[in-house]
Formats: sequence, structure tokens, C-alpha cells
Amino acid sequence: MKVFLNGKIVDKDQAKISVFDHGFLYGDGVFEGIRVYSSLIFKLKEHVDRLYESAQSISLSIPISKKEMVTAIVDTLKANKLKDCYIRVIVSRGEGDLGLDPRKCKGNETIVVITDKITLYPKELYDIGMDIITVPTVRNIPEALNPQIKSLNYLNNILAKIEAVNSGYQEALMLDHLGYVAECTGDNIFAVKNGEIYTPPQCMGILRGITRDVVLEISKKLKIPTHEHVLTRHELFIGQECFLTGTAAEIVPVIKIDGRVIGDGKPGKLTKIIMKEFKKSTKVDGIKYKI
Repeated sequence: MKVFLNGKIVDKDQAKISVFDHGFLYGDGVFEGIRVYSSLIFKLKEHVDRLYESAQSISLSIPISKKEMVTAIVDTLKANKLKDCYIRVIVSRGEGDLGLDPRKCKGNETIVVITDKITLYPKELYDIGMDIITVPTVRNIPEALNPQIKSLNYLNNILAKIEAVNSGYQEALMLDHLGYVAECTGDNIFAVKNGEIYTPPQCMGILRGITRDVVLEISKKLKIPTHEHVLTRHELFIGQECFLTGTAAEIVPVIKIDGRVIGDGKPGKLTKIIMKEFKKSTKVDGIKYKI
């Protein structure tokens, strides 16, 4: 494996950073996960834009332009000769000391691009649907750590994932501090009732997922009534369909939540339509490259 590290393509075993890097010490940095389908980098512009927005929000200056970042991503893919994979782009504050003050970080920020395969959930769950559970860990409140920022500090999500795994589940539903539905540990959530689609609004402590936005675009194109609406677990329980969205997850049906069977306990009609349309979009909506 080849890794992009601070302007150079290096072997995996040479991709090393200082133990004093603030990304390692404090999770002081931002990241993006991006998918590649048949040499098409899906929604690359949107992912790069969000990376720079996250950096701006934490006062982190990325020392290369967006155009140069795109070049780094493409060069890393070519170096690894990968046509279908997952990309992780990481930008940390760089090397500092053991104090919190980011002004103590010396030199340029650390930029890493990694490409590899990823399978978030077993393949069969996309056919039969997933069973999820609500966990005690609530989503970060925006006033503490805004979920719009894809920071390297993902402990909130990891704690929720641990609770799901300890209970025997693949995925966890997280509520916000008021008890409303937020999102899952790595995915946004959608419910379907009476042919209409519902998803929590951006203000409810969720990440504005890029796959989430694709689903909203598909729904608009197909003239499916869609609502960004405050949801409780009750709305999920009584829905006829439910599905999760995310870059790594893509679109996965949910057929049971907290022991309640959703609809007829099978992936729903609208969910299947959205999944099919999403697959179409991964063939055209992005930037192509040649190895």
C-alpha cells in the first residue's frame, strides 16, 4: 500500500507521524471518507468542500489548495492501482507539545491520504435488512462539539458503537440530548410512512451526510414527498420503512428497531427504489481518473 503523507507518496510502513502530533494527542484535526466506484471518485468536490469547511470551523489552516488536495487523492489512487475502494483524507494540526494550545504546533499541518477496501456491514444485510438498537450514549450537542465538523475526535460515536456491539447489534441509534432521533454511529437515518420520506433536520445534532443529500436529491427527482422533520423513536416504530445512509454504508435497509418490526419486516419498496437510483448516481456523479 502507498500512502500520501505531507506531499509525498510513501510505502505504508514509512507513513509515520510524530507522537506529538495534535491529531494523535487530542484528536485535533478533521477527516473525510470518500468512495470510489470503477475509477469514479464519488462526490469528490462535495467531500473536499466539507473537509475545508470542517477545518475552517476549528481554525485549522490546510496548507494546500482544494485543487492540490484533489491531485493528492488521485495520485494516491493511481499509486495503489485501485479502481474500487474507500479513501480516508486526514488533516491534523501537526506536531506540538503536550499542552492544549494549538499555537504551540510547529510547522505545517499533517496531511494524510489512505486508500483501501472497506466493508462496513455484511453484504446479506443489504438484502434482508438490519436490526438496530437505541443506546444510552447521546449525540454531542452542537454547543459542545458541532456534529457538522468531521473531527478526529470520534469518541462519541465509538462509545455508542461499543454499546451496540456489547448488546449484540451491528449498529446503534443515537438520540440527541432532548430525546429526539439524531443519527446512527456512522450513518444518517430515514423513515418512510404513507409513501413519504422523513429524516431529522440538520439542526438536530446530525452530520449533514453527503449520501443523505444524494437521497434528498433522488427523492426530489422522483417527486417523492420528503420532510426534514424532528423525529422521535415513535415515528420510527410506526413507519413502514427505514434505512440508513453513509459514504461507507451506502444505503442499508432497517427492518427492526429496539425489538419493533418495521413495516412487514423486509426492505421496503421505496428503500429499494432509492438503493437502485443511488447505484446509478455512483456511475456518473464524481471525477473519473485513469490508472
